[in-house]
Amino acid sequence: MMADALMDPTQNGEKLGLMICGHGSRNRGAVQEFARLAEGLRTRFPGWPVEYGYLEFANPVIKDGLDKLCDQGCTRILAVPGMLFAAGHAKNDIPSVLNTYQAQNPGVTIDYGRELAVDPRMIRAAAARIQEALDASDSDVPLHETLLMVVGRGASDPDANSNVAKITRMLWEGFGFGWAETCYSGVTFPLVEPGLEHAARLGYRRIVVFPYFLFSGVLVSRIYNRTDEVAERHPEIEFLKAGYLNDHPQVIDTMADRVREILQGSNLMNCQMCKYREQVLGFEEDIGRAQESHHHHVEGLGAEAECQLCDVTCTGACEAQPREHHHHHHHGDGHDHPHGHGHGHGHDHSHDHHHPVYPHADHPLGPKSMRPKG
Repeated sequence: MMADALMDPTQNGEKLGLMICGHGSRNRGAVQEFARLAEGLRTRFPGWPVEYGYLEFANPVIKDGLDKLCDQGCTRILAVPGMLFAAGHAKNDIPSVLNTYQAQNPGVTIDYGRELAVDPRMIRAAAARIQEALDASDSDVPLHETLLMVVGRGASDPDANSNVAKITRMLWEGFGFGWAETCYSGVTFPLVEPGLEHAARLGYRRIVVFPYFLFSGVLVSRIYNRTDEVAERHPEIEFLKAGYLNDHPQVIDTMADRVREILQGSNLMNCQMCKYREQVLGFEEDIGRAQESHHHHVEGLGAEAECQLCDVTCTGACEAQPREHHHHHHHGDGHDHPHGHGHGHGHDHSHDHHHPVYPHADHPLGPKSMRPKG
C-alpha cells in the first residue's frame, strides 16, 4: 500500500479513525505526556480523526474516545496500545474493552494493533536518552568501565519481562558498555534496589540507570529514589540517571508504523511465547484464562483519582504513605495487576474467574506486595 493511501482516512467505502489506548495514571504529568504522544500521532496521520483514552484513573476513558470517533462518522477504528510490551493490559484489559464496545456497536469495526515491542526505532530512542545522560556527565569514565542498568516496568507475563532483557542486550552491545544488568520496578524480580546493590559489587566505576518507560509517574520516581539510596551507600561509584523515553520522535514513528501494519495486513502478534496459549515454564496454569478487564472500579475517576501529594512532576511522595494507602491507589510494587487471562485463542473460557498467584510471589528479590496474604 502506497504511503499516500495510508494518509487517506476514507478507504473502500469506510471512514477510518485512530484510537490510542493508554493505561492511565494518577499523576498529572504522565497523563499530559500521553496526550502529547497522541498529538504526535495526529501529525503522522493528517486528516484522520484521532482520539485517545485510558483504562483507569484518568479521563477520557477508552469508550469516550471510541464514541468521539463514531460521532465523527468513523465506521472502522484502528486501535493501538500505547504500551511498550504485551503483558496483561495489552493482552487482556484493552481487548476486553474493545470487544465489549464492538458488541454494543455492531455498525463499527475495530481492528487492534500490536504493542511497540522490540523495534530498532525504540532502541534508537532508548540510546538517545542514555547518550544524553552520558553527555551530561563531567567524568571521563570510559564505557568499558561503565555498567548499564535497564529498568523495566515488570509484569506477571514472562514474555514481556524477557523483552526488557533483550532491549538491555541490544543497548549493551550497541554502546559497548563493560557490563549490563536488567531489573524491574515491580511485580517481578529483581527489583531496583537489590538489582543495583548486585551491580555495585561488580566493580564498575560508573552505573547508568535507564528506566525503559514511556511516561513519568510513581514508578519512574521510585526508580530514581532507589538509585539515590544505593548511590549514598556507594560513593565510590558514579551513578547517572537517564531520562525515560517520553515522546521521542522514534517512539511516535514506531506507533505510527503499528497503525500501518493493520492496514497492510502485517499486524502479527507474538503468540509463540504467550503464557495464555503455550506451556511457558512456570506459568502452565495460565493457559486459556478468560480475556477480561479489571479496571472498572477505577475507570474514569479523573480529578478524583489525581494524586494530591505532588503537582505535575511525580516526586514519589506516596512511597512514604502507609502500605494500605499506597497499595490501594498504585497497587504497591505489584502495579501490573497479576491477573493472568487469555486473549482470544479459542480456548474454553467457561471456568470461574480467579486471580492466579504469581508463581514467584515469594521470591526474596521481588515485591512483598505480590505475596499471598495469610
